[in-house]
Formats: sequence, C-alpha cells, structure tokens
Amino acid sequence: MGATLRALRALVLLCGFYLLSLVLLAALATLDVTAFTWAPGAAAGKIVIVSLLLAMPVVRGMFMLRTPRGEGPAGLPVTEADEPRLWALVRELAAATGTRAPDTIVLTGDVNAAVSEEPRLLGLRPGPRRLYLGVPLLTGLTEAQLKSVLAHEYGHFTGGDTRLSALVVRGRVQIGRTVGHFHAKADGREAAERARQEKAAAKRTAKSKKAKEIDTAGAGVTYRMMAAIYTAYAKLYMRATLSTARAQEYAADLAAARIAGRDATASALREIPILATAHDFYLESYATLGVQARRLPPRGQFFGGFGRMLTAREAELARMRQKLPTEPRSPYDSHPPIANRVLRIEELPADGRGEEADGPALAVLADPPRTLAALEDAVLTDEVRQFEHAPEWEQLLDSSMAAGLASLDTPLHRALAFHTEARPSLPALLTVIDDGQLWQLAQHLPLSGQTATAEGRAFRELVRPVLRDSLQSMVLAEFSARSLLHWEFSWSRPAAVRLPGSASDLDGEAGTEAALDAAVDAALADHPDTAPLRALLPPAPQPA
Repeated sequence: MGATLRALRALVLLCGFYLLSLVLLAALATLDVTAFTWAPGAAAGKIVIVSLLLAMPVVRGMFMLRTPRGEGPAGLPVTEADEPRLWALVRELAAATGTRAPDTIVLTGDVNAAVSEEPRLLGLRPGPRRLYLGVPLLTGLTEAQLKSVLAHEYGHFTGGDTRLSALVVRGRVQIGRTVGHFHAKADGREAAERARQEKAAAKRTAKSKKAKEIDTAGAGVTYRMMAAIYTAYAKLYMRATLSTARAQEYAADLAAARIAGRDATASALREIPILATAHDFYLESYATLGVQARRLPPRGQFFGGFGRMLTAREAELARMRQKLPTEPRSPYDSHPPIANRVLRIEELPADGRGEEADGPALAVLADPPRTLAALEDAVLTDEVRQFEHAPEWEQLLDSSMAAGLASLDTPLHRALAFHTEARPSLPALLTVIDDGQLWQLAQHLPLSGQTATAEGRAFRELVRPVLRDSLQSMVLAEFSARSLLHWEFSWSRPAAVRLPGSASDLDGEAGTEAALDAAVDAALADHPDTAPLRALLPPAPQPA
C-alpha cells in the first residue's frame, strides 16, 4: 500500500472516531428528548444530568485536536559540541539513506532507538525531527550494529512513516484519553459509593446493629459502558493499522541492510531483544538494589554498570541468542516477531560486508563516564536523585541487604506473632521448636488447599519449604543486626553470603553456608534439634 492510500486509511479511521462520538452524542440527545416527552418532572431532570455527564468526556475527546507534543521518553539532549562524533555519524547515515538528519538527539536510559517528527497539516508538511537513542543500547551494540539501528530509523523517515503516523497517533491518543476519562469518572463514582456505604456501616456498628456488606458493583456502570464502546473501536483501530505498521518495519529493515550491510543488520536484530531482557534484569537486580536503603550505585554507575554485567555474563547471553522470539509482544504490537525479521534479512544475498566497525558503540560518545553521570541527572526522578551514592557496589549490596533483613516480614514471622502473641524473633522461634510446637505453629501459615487438608508426615513435607526459607532469613537477620554478616558481590552470579567463620568454626564460604543449611534442616526435621543452629549463632550481647 502506497503512502497516499495509507494516509487516506488513517484519515478515515480518525474520522471514524468523530463519527462514533457524534452518534453517541445524538443518542444521548434523543434520550433527553424522550425523557421530557414521556417522563416529565424530576425523573427527566435526572436523565438529562446523567446524559450531560456522559457527554462531557466525549466532547473533550473530540476537541483534542493537537497531536500531543513533548511526551517522548525522558533523556539528555546533546548538541554537536557535546558529542561531535555521534552527530557526524548521524548525519553521515542520514545522507546515505537519502533523508534529512534529525534536528535534535536525545540520549535516554532505555534499550531503544526511535525517531519522531512533528509535522504540520496532518502530516502533509514536514516538521522538526528528533532522534531518541538509548545509552544502554550503545553499551551492548558494536558500532556496525549501531549504524544498522540508525539506518533502520532513517528508513521510517524515507518511507514517510513519521509524517503519516501523525494521523494514527492522533486517533490512538484521542481514543485512549476518552476511555481514560470514562474510567476515571467510573472510579470516582465507585470510590464515593464505597465511602458512603462504609460510613453507613460504621453508624450501624456504633448502634450495635449488623452492618451491610459493601457492594459497589453498580457504581459508575454507565461510564464503564461508554468506555467499553470506545475500547471496542480502539481494538478495531489498532488491528486496521497493524499491517501497515509491520510493513513499515520490514521496509525499514531492508533500508538498514542496504546501508549498513546484511550481517550487521541481522546481528543487531538478534541482539536487541537480548539486551532488553538483560537490561530489565540489571535494573531489578543491580541498579535499583539500594532503593530500600535509599542508596544509589556509585556516581555514573546506575547506567554504567550494565556494561560490566554484560561482560561478566557473556556465556549466558550467548545461550539466550540461540532462541529468538517467534511471537509479537502483544496482539497489537506494531513490530513483527524478531525471528521473522531476522529470517527475512538473512535470506538476502551476501553483500560481502561483515561487521567492519566492530568496536563498542559506546565509543562514539566523547566522554562516556561523563555522559553516564549526566544521564542519571536527566532521567532519574527528583526523589531518587536525593539518595546517597554508595562508594562501591560492595557497600551498596551490604547496606541494601541489611535494610532488607531489618524489615523482614515473612509468613513465618506473622505466624509466630499470632502463635506467641509477642514480637516475632529468632530466639522465640527456637523456643517454640524446643517446646515441640513447630508443627502447631505451621498451622498458622497461609496454606494451600492440599496442604491445609494434609496430616502427619504429608503435612510436614508440604509445609517444610516455606518454613526453611523463612527460618534461614531469620538467621541471616540475626547476624546482620549484629553487623556480623558480609555479602559477596558478583556480576556473574547471585550475591553470596559469608557468615562469620568463628561462629561455625569452618573456613570459606562453602563451609559456612553448608553449616547453616545443615543446622536449619536439623531444626525443621521430623524430630527437631535446635542445638546445631544455636551453635552457629553469635552470643547474645550482655548488658553492661
């Protein structure tokens, strides 16, 4: 389908949104006229009020005429003076692709690259262009792969996708905001109704009367019905534009292969989903490790540590590259499955161009450490920027684990508090075990249906894993509270705990962990024995 037909279809779909809105407004007006004709008086007035309330989000959506601007990802704008080599590469590839270079480059904290354009006259006239380039993407790609990624994005410019997408984006945003307005109104009605019923229940309870069960099922139902109508049209809208969006991606891939080479394009397509998965893991396991303790990684390492993790886990990443996603991320994903895109590129004739520029893409930045630090200031929220920077990753891990253990609240803690009616602690738990009440205590844990009905040995086997994890955490918390615990940081594997060697009289990490495992197993055996666990624990501090 050519650009003209794509633009015409996008315009028709956008007009469909306005037509749907006009039909709904006409239906509401007809309802009002009918109400005054057949139900004069207070009932008619109530119907008119309801119809006006329903019409407001519809009208608001219809008059949102401007495509939203300034809603791109947060990032760090860089000028040619800041990053001369990056700008030179961007302009070189734009010229090779036969399109105008972007007017602005914004470095982001995502594994992504994207282009946008703010066209005029519904996309008929070009407008300012912007390139969003994720620094984590630069961290994981080679320079040849980066060239392929940029050529792909420029392929959208040459195909007119960024200008024509203004129509599609406008329709998507207008429908989404209209649905959002209706849901917000429904949620407000539901909250008001819940508050009213809770207040009434409190009054009945104060008068020693039985309170009615809270029921808000009917609150905001008319708003949700209107939202459902627009949601149905949104699904139609997305499906109608899906084939065009995916065809644009395939065309941009071909442009990338033509400019940067078949092999570099295929390898970049293979690498990007792996980097995205690895980056999600990095953010969860490393970069945000100290949030609970209100601490950040060393300055510049919130994004800078990603490269160190990639290097340490190269063997693991190589295994992940063997299997590419064969399904889209969602039924409405505008990008085809990566496996299909790679197959199309690898089926192209060999062009004799390997990955000539195989150096790290991060090297195109003038001063990567400075840029990584500046990116933190541009991307992180005001609250997070106030956190203290740890001097090293090892100290960040120690303080984070100490904060987590200090606020420990496992199912075993809650069961112990219920059983003893006192503050849960490790000494209290060991006393319960010594008194032979461990399995009675276990009855207070949240149990599955199978576990709750089991008896004897079957019950003990089913509940033991929950007890084991919680008990081990309580032991570690006891050591941590006395500053006797050390965590060994690693980029290639999970953090390992080092118990004080004097407590176990064993040397090395493996010995102390094995001793802890054996002591926990003994305490949770069919015939519990807490002596090995007590021998591991540090002596209680004596009062002065």
